Amino acid sequence: MSGFKSLFKQTFIYGLATVLPRMLSFLLVPLYTSEAVLANPAEYGKVSVIFSYFVLFNVILAYGMETAFFRFFNKEEDKDKVVSTSTISLIVSSLGFFILALVFQNQIASFIDIDVKYINLVIWILLLDALVIIPFAWLRANEKPMRYAVIKILNVVINIGLNLFFLLALKDLAEGGGMFENIYKPNFEISYIFIANLVASAFTLLLMASFYAKLKYKFDSSLWKQMMKYAIPVLIAGIAFSINETFDRILLKELLPADIAENDIGMYSACYKLALFMTLFATAYRLGIEPYFFSHAKTKNPQKNYANILEFFVAFGSIILLAVVVFADVLKPFIIRSEAYWEAMWIVPIILLANFCLGIYHNLSVWYKITDRTRFGAYISVVGALVTLAINFIFIETYSYQASAVATLVAYAVMMLLSYYFGRKYYPIPYNLKKIGLYLSISIGLSALSFYQYRENYVIGIAMLIVFLGLVIMLEKNQLKQVLKR
Repeated sequence: MSGFKSLFKQTFIYGLATVLPRMLSFLLVPLYTSEAVLANPAEYGKVSVIFSYFVLFNVILAYGMETAFFRFFNKEEDKDKVVSTSTISLIVSSLGFFILALVFQNQIASFIDIDVKYINLVIWILLLDALVIIPFAWLRANEKPMRYAVIKILNVVINIGLNLFFLLALKDLAEGGGMFENIYKPNFEISYIFIANLVASAFTLLLMASFYAKLKYKFDSSLWKQMMKYAIPVLIAGIAFSINETFDRILLKELLPADIAENDIGMYSACYKLALFMTLFATAYRLGIEPYFFSHAKTKNPQKNYANILEFFVAFGSIILLAVVVFADVLKPFIIRSEAYWEAMWIVPIILLANFCLGIYHNLSVWYKITDRTRFGAYISVVGALVTLAINFIFIETYSYQASAVATLVAYAVMMLLSYYFGRKYYPIPYNLKKIGLYLSISIGLSALSFYQYRENYVIGIAMLIVFLGLVIMLEKNQLKQVLKR
């Protein structure tokens, strides 16, 4: 259990770095969906499509180097060589992308049908974000979660603060004349959103300047080739993951009639945010667990710890799933301010469960990362992407965003099952399938009943939640006692 102490400590701090900023970022959804900013779901749909491209290009610009960094940082004796080689690689590739993207920005804007003024801002943000990938990975690898957390939180606080200033305060200040009158532009809301993001990213890079100042700029081509061999399958998996995660917005824009596409995307994207509670939990857990997987791979019987970790994840994830479903209609007016978006609430349990499956998949993925079989991660993610694309292409025209939600769930469930199947063969881990299956089946069944049969009946919903909490506590009381004692 000593390994758990380190894991829970780091997961808690990384959780603060992830959960608190994203909880703060919840302010942006009510802001964007308010009558004063983007009351029309179509306008929010435009923002959502651009952020979908963000996800895809962030993956391409990282090209698996972050995961390769963790693997070789723990594997190589000369850690400085790993740090400098991976950093130089990302500097060169990021600057190369930046120059090409600026030169061809008009062609890019025309191809993806997005205004070039947004493309220009996006290019700058992508560059700045790419340049902090290895510095943040270095903080995680050296177990400096507090500094990681502070910088991440500052980034989001600045972003949110500037959003509030540009979208709420600036117009009133401009009416008083002076310098604010020169800054304010009417109907400039979407640009202000990305300008806030740009300033926050620039500030984050500035805070990482000490990393670049201390870096030993030595490039080892032999090591780089090994790292790229490890990273390329991760890149493929990352692209496939981005297709699963956000490409549905792009497909909705392309496959739905032009007069309803952006409106449906706006409603879908806003209600999708209610699944953020599960995403936050899974992301915080993954950030804490990934270095743990590598650092404990050579300890005695690590498989037992890995099995217990998944069991805890499923137990807590099941509670989050049921709790958010029960209180979804209580949460929606606080997060999604305009009723124009509420039509898409049907997707909330589906997306919650989809992200739960994704979290389980990340826990199961330990086997191919530890055994250097990252190509399986690529294979599995590609299968998931193909499932996503197939369901969306076949059903979007008939079922719109409902098809996209179901596609996300099916894709992540398939990835989860494939990872378990191959993991059993190459790196057997003694998962307690009976208990995991019990938690999953009961929480999914109660969630479906609560939302689709007894929606907004909080007496029944809360009773279901209490019963399920009692079951988890009863089955996990011994493990919880040991963790709390330590």
